[in-house]
Amino acid sequence: MEEKENRLNQTVFAYYSRKDIQKAIFEFCRKRETIPRHQDNFGTRPDTLEYPQDIINQVKKGFSSFHCSEELWKDPLKLSTDLKQEELDDLREGWDLLIDIDSKYLDYSKITAELIIEALRFHGVKNLGIKFSGSKGFHILVPWKAFPKEINEIKTKNMFPEWPRIIVSYIKELINRKLIEKITELTTTQTYIKDKEEAKKVIPDLILVSSRHLFRAPYSLHEKGMSSVVIDEAQLKDFNPRLAEPFRVKIKNYYPDAKENEAKELLISALDWSKQVKKEPAIKRKFEELKIDKSKIVYPPCIAEIMKGLSDGRKRALFILINYFRSLGLEWEEIEKKIEEWNKLNKPALRQGYILSQLNWAKRQKVILPPNCITDWYKGIGVCNADDLCSRIKNPVNYTVRKQRR
Repeated sequence: MEEKENRLNQTVFAYYSRKDIQKAIFEFCRKRETIPRHQDNFGTRPDTLEYPQDIINQVKKGFSSFHCSEELWKDPLKLSTDLKQEELDDLREGWDLLIDIDSKYLDYSKITAELIIEALRFHGVKNLGIKFSGSKGFHILVPWKAFPKEINEIKTKNMFPEWPRIIVSYIKELINRKLIEKITELTTTQTYIKDKEEAKKVIPDLILVSSRHLFRAPYSLHEKGMSSVVIDEAQLKDFNPRLAEPFRVKIKNYYPDAKENEAKELLISALDWSKQVKKEPAIKRKFEELKIDKSKIVYPPCIAEIMKGLSDGRKRALFILINYFRSLGLEWEEIEKKIEEWNKLNKPALRQGYILSQLNWAKRQKVILPPNCITDWYKGIGVCNADDLCSRIKNPVNYTVRKQRR
């Protein structure tokens, strides 16, 4: 046992002695709180790396891995549990979105990672980092630069961990059905998977972040001895953990140069989804009881403007339309027809896959009203052309109901 531990310590020391390993960890951990760890014992917080040589110095003290923050700080050493929220916000420069996939089987994690990347690509995110966790999972990173710095006059940097948690939950909801299907297929064809539990009980977990959350730095060793090695998207499907053996590691960049705002649609879609499931009130019974002539629907000005087709705010408009038509009691076939006609007028049109995913998701949820008129949803996408009746109603659905009564 002692001999095995000595060999492991020698491997750890030799690995971190590599200048390219030191440089890769140090460069990524700039402006991040970075803490050394050995087994279950962490170093003192706060801490950071000031020089590449700090890595090997920590290894000499007995540490074997390095964990860093998703948040980017002006000065990580000023962090303290005594700081108030506004003081933390002032110290924080931004945050990366880190999607941490945790699973009991590596192949489950591969499937999950592939579906997450597909969802990110669909929302316009082209530049992302992928790395092996060192055990049975993967870490997918979207850089801070990709996110808008403000949404509705709210500073994005101040919304950690709330907004990253919403994004991860949103992505989890988007991929859930397909993930269950693919894992079900895998469990019935692969003999190495010994537990044949129902797929929905064993799908990989996406770890939700918390304040000052730490994750394993790229090229840090795992306690099991593997490196948290960076991989290309093309390597994901056939990834073999042997590529993460310390002396086989080749350095790649984990932090791509993202384009400004390329993750804007992702963030807005996730926030819209969150409002739908958590904040918007369920539709009241009286709307279900109203007799509405569905062949003579009178659109309020905002809905009429949306139905002409849009170039900006199309995804938010889709959210509005689905809930507006559902609240009026239209059948799904009719809703899908109207949205298909609307999408043909958009420039450019939304992808059919995105529309289907939103419709399928809505079908599984309770009926809710579209956003109220007092919110900035309609002004935000430039469709609020209020008339006299608009000043006397709270919601686009009320407008249509009142017009029909008259």
